[in-house]
Amino acid sequence: MSDGSKTALSKSTFHFVAGLGSGVVSAVLLQPFDLLKTRVQQSGTNSLSSAIADIRAAPRLLPALWRGAVPSALRTGFGSAIYFTSLNAIRQTAARLSPGRSATAGATPNPQSSSSSLPKLSNTSNLVAGAVARSFAGFILMPLTVIKVRYESTLYSYTSLASAGRDILAKEGVRGFFSGYGATTLRDAPYAGLYVLFYEQSKKRLSALVAPVSSASQSSQTTMMATPHAATINFTSGILAGGLCSAVSNPFDAVKTRLQLQPARYRNMVFGAATLVREEGIRALWDGLALRMARKALSSALAWTVYEELVRRAEVGWERSRGRGEMRG
Repeated sequence: MSDGSKTALSKSTFHFVAGLGSGVVSAVLLQPFDLLKTRVQQSGTNSLSSAIADIRAAPRLLPALWRGAVPSALRTGFGSAIYFTSLNAIRQTAARLSPGRSATAGATPNPQSSSSSLPKLSNTSNLVAGAVARSFAGFILMPLTVIKVRYESTLYSYTSLASAGRDILAKEGVRGFFSGYGATTLRDAPYAGLYVLFYEQSKKRLSALVAPVSSASQSSQTTMMATPHAATINFTSGILAGGLCSAVSNPFDAVKTRLQLQPARYRNMVFGAATLVREEGIRALWDGLALRMARKALSSALAWTVYEELVRRAEVGWERSRGRGEMRG
């Protein structure tokens, strides 16, 4: 294996590990938001106050609040790992193939150029890359998603992940593990695409406000943005992008939850959406919106900030190692 291939493999492995770590951290910290959202969306009669009352009535409060944390951490952790790895590969390829892009959009972006060391792409490329990467990750992690949602719900009394998997397989077959995939994809693909687009645009504008550079430095090289500034920009951009995209995609999330909890009743995405609106009104499509906006905005911001900071530091290390290697050569 050539040195270039080893370096590419090493970077891909790092992106996978960084995505895994950032996903697990955000999933565990914010599991109570996810749990409450599922409880609110599982039935039109459930409200946030009743969901909180049910949890408070549990013998032990903390385990009740973090019920489903294990499948959530596994799903979000590995989902983030697959997502960030595939997204990076897609964006690196798009950057190399895009004509007229600057040097910072190449295969080895400059970690000093802004708050991010990731490739700089057009709005359309960011939109498509995010949607494709999320659809791919969502398909692979769909079985864990179904188990997670049912584990969080009060409609099922699963005692372990293994028992949940056996029950779904016995009653619904393999198809049961992919309940709601259509609605999930329609929710996640636009969400992820718009998220990357809004996130990158927000970073670009905030970077210009926080770290303006002189025209002289622009003509030569940009300055290293301090880590606190970079992390603040990335986190703020993540909050803004996550909140906006959550509001746009919440109807698909509401239908997806019903499909995964009661597939026999709601059958498919179109029928499920029509049934939900007919029986409970159009407001039901926005059940759990505040919880989802809070959870998604915070989780996306945490995941992207941790991921970007790890990548920034790694890129600096890789550049220094390459420089030392060239000097020895």
